[in-house]
Amino acid sequence: MIFPEISEYLLAPQYLIWLWEGFVVTLSISFSTIILSTLFGFLLAILCQSQFAIIRLSIQGYINLFRYSPLLPQLFFWYFGIGSILPLDFKLWIYDEPAIDLGLFTINMPSFEFLIGLIALTCYSSAFIAEEFKAGINGVRAGQLNAAFALGLNYWQSYRFIILPQAFQIAFPPLIGQYMNVIKNSSLTMAIGVLELSYISRKVETETLKTFQDFAIATLLYIIAVVIVGTLGNIYHHRLLIKGNHQWR
Repeated sequence: MIFPEISEYLLAPQYLIWLWEGFVVTLSISFSTIILSTLFGFLLAILCQSQFAIIRLSIQGYINLFRYSPLLPQLFFWYFGIGSILPLDFKLWIYDEPAIDLGLFTINMPSFEFLIGLIALTCYSSAFIAEEFKAGINGVRAGQLNAAFALGLNYWQSYRFIILPQAFQIAFPPLIGQYMNVIKNSSLTMAIGVLELSYISRKVETETLKTFQDFAIATLLYIIAVVIVGTLGNIYHHRLLIKGNHQWR
């Protein structure tokens, strides 16, 4: 019979569930990183516009530090570095993945590895995102800032109402690429034990020895996530352009 022969080449439902659970962890750490790194990167870009040279140089040094070093050593630095300086009682508490009771509902704390991976990815990605925001700000014509001053706006009001809305439109297409990179870079967190898709794929491959089927499914899931982010980003950017054309006429 042909069906038993085909089933020998397919992954059992148990392993498909494992891969899906790993994919959920990948999505969780990726989208958490996207939100945090966007906020942090935007703050860094704003601080780079400071009138104080010491602030600008310090922030640029931070950005260069994370942009010019590989992500994997950064993951190890955060994992082993933070792990070595945390108090023992706190480490025992966080390793147990405690639940925080808020009365109406309970929040289950993520694993220590997940938190470290989130911190490392956020610091790394925010440096690149800050550069995209800076490029967007620099892409706005300088005359618009002078025009804002002429209208009586102060420095920060000029940025808030004139410069930043246009800068965001300019920076958004490259930001989409950075968000895609976050999803792909999340696979490196397997090196510190985050139970994301790549980690689970290795586990499934070890148990089943079905390397092609296992990693084909994992690759497809990564592609789906990246395509969804890219598609949603392009749709939102198109709406930004339409809104901007009406606003700046």
